[in-house]
Amino acid sequence: MKKILIGLAAVVVLVVVALFVVPALIPVETYKAQIENAAREATGRALTLKGDLKLSLLPRVELEAADVAFANAPGARAPTMASLERLVLRLRVFPLLSGQIKVDSFVLIKPVINLEVDKAGRPNWQFAAAAPAEATTPATGEALSLPDLSLGDVRIEDGRVTYRDARGGQAFEASAINMSVSLPNMDGSARAEGSLVWNGEKLTLTVDTENLRGLAAGEATPLRLALDATPVKIELEGQVTNAAPPRLTGKLDLDVPSIRALAAWAGSPIEGGGGGLGPLKIAGKIDATDTRFAFSEAVIALDGMNAKGDLTADIGGAKPDLKGRLDVDRVDLNVYMPPPAKTPAASTGESAPAGWSDEPIALDGLKAANVDFTLTVGEILAQKIKVGRGAVRAVLKDGLLDVNLSELNLYGGSGTGRVTVDARGPVPAVTKTFAIQGIQARPFLTDAAGFERLEGVGRMDISIATKGRSQKAMVEALGGKGAVKFENGAIVGINLAAMARNVGSAFLNPGADKTQKTDFAELSGTFTIDKGLLTNKDLLLLNPLIRLTGAGTVDLPARMVKYRIEPKVVASTEGQGGAAGAAGIAVPVIVEGPWDNLSYKPDLAGLATGALANPTKAIEGAKGAVESITKGATGGLGNALKGLAKPDSGAADSGGGLIPDPKKALKSLFGN
Repeated sequence: MKKILIGLAAVVVLVVVALFVVPALIPVETYKAQIENAAREATGRALTLKGDLKLSLLPRVELEAADVAFANAPGARAPTMASLERLVLRLRVFPLLSGQIKVDSFVLIKPVINLEVDKAGRPNWQFAAAAPAEATTPATGEALSLPDLSLGDVRIEDGRVTYRDARGGQAFEASAINMSVSLPNMDGSARAEGSLVWNGEKLTLTVDTENLRGLAAGEATPLRLALDATPVKIELEGQVTNAAPPRLTGKLDLDVPSIRALAAWAGSPIEGGGGGLGPLKIAGKIDATDTRFAFSEAVIALDGMNAKGDLTADIGGAKPDLKGRLDVDRVDLNVYMPPPAKTPAASTGESAPAGWSDEPIALDGLKAANVDFTLTVGEILAQKIKVGRGAVRAVLKDGLLDVNLSELNLYGGSGTGRVTVDARGPVPAVTKTFAIQGIQARPFLTDAAGFERLEGVGRMDISIATKGRSQKAMVEALGGKGAVKFENGAIVGINLAAMARNVGSAFLNPGADKTQKTDFAELSGTFTIDKGLLTNKDLLLLNPLIRLTGAGTVDLPARMVKYRIEPKVVASTEGQGGAAGAAGIAVPVIVEGPWDNLSYKPDLAGLATGALANPTKAIEGAKGAVESITKGATGGLGNALKGLAKPDSGAADSGGGLIPDPKKALKSLFGN
């Protein structure tokens, strides 16, 4: 027994000597050489320990190394893949005997990691001499059996990570990396927190969780995450599950002061698109796996617009597949449109209206995802056009957007419509069809085209199509057809009855465009559009005393009108439903010029030609009109309109009467 005890004592002495005395006696350079050789054999690259090296094994493993460098792959841009100023590791030995891992310290001071991908796509973190990894890693979601782990002082101080991809030139750098981890035990709370600087902005990150042992076993584990930087703030509170597939649920809050600023910070600046893509806030509940993301009870605010709804996104395919619904208070498309082009000021010193924009329209984003969305919108603004409440279903498939407006309220009217935007080819194409009734003409045409000359309540059926890379190109390529009918309205800026009664004075009144108008019971017509040129051949206006027909063109790219209307004073008091060809005297009128500044001129040549071609009919028509107005009309209407058949004061000099004297009319128009 005594010999046995002596033997055990000898073994203990040898162990103590081996652990405490031998490391002190063996030169440090021997350790360095062994560590460097082991690293080279494992990776095929050189590990250099330039600074001091300290090593002890009991009562804990302690390793301190300074000025450490690990070589990069052959041909890499940086000479080292990793380097650090100092490393400190303190690991307790005796807890290992009971299956516990207790790390007192693991500190990296000023580590620098350079990640690179060469032109052939080979990353520098693949080691040529490393043996192929065996499939020992548990499958996704498989429960892990972790030993007891306790982390004390675990941190990174002033680190730096760079990344460069030689295939496309992408590069980024994260600097001033400071991170610490706190994990007293596997069953309690754990925290990781730190910060770094990327693209000139400081980003801080905090992650709190509990029960890592349960997480490893596949249990749902609480998770709280907060990311804070000037361009973006994210807060998440929920649960994470290490299942098959892994799952994350909880409440998410996202705050982006400017989407454009965020994109620029991330290295993908957004060009064009007007001044939109500013503030974005999103809050709601998430349920996410590795390929599917569901966002419910969402509250979204973007560029002053607010929405509520649900969204699901599946990223398991070739491109994201999005489905959902949104209730939006308003959509202001103006913030995403380029500013209108400005034309030189007119000679009068007043600013001329802006022309069509030549700014390229960027629609590549329509190819980024497939979408099936149902929207209800309280209001839509597009340039000056205001659309009321609408119900819309938008389907986007491989760059083809189909928008079906099942409910459309527009300037007092209602109807349906359909819009398709095809961005699959190099030149975007757009088609639109609308059927609207009860629309108020003047506010709609004023906002849509700057045209303020028409009043009334109408119906519109429109089908148009175009293509182009800019607003200007699309207007120039516009084609289609349509029909309009307005009732109980007026043409503002011209009095056709006075014009027929007294041609000279009617056209020479400089304030007529602001004070005169022609009421009508019905105004209708159809049109076609070819390469931006709108043509109408069947304009018809019905008035108890006036019948008006017209034909002409509107050059949409140039915003010019060239039109000829032919009003007649007729022997009829019928309004809607009256005959367009009722007998009467015609006074042709030329309407032309830019649509924001139209001019009206009597077509005296056309008037004379018509009278000379059939003088008897002209005289009979005039006579019938006078008799209808002065004698045939009943009640107050006849008395009220008798003046239309009488010359104004001084009419003898201005060609007054129903049949103007061409000589006097010309004299009044052009002087002596």
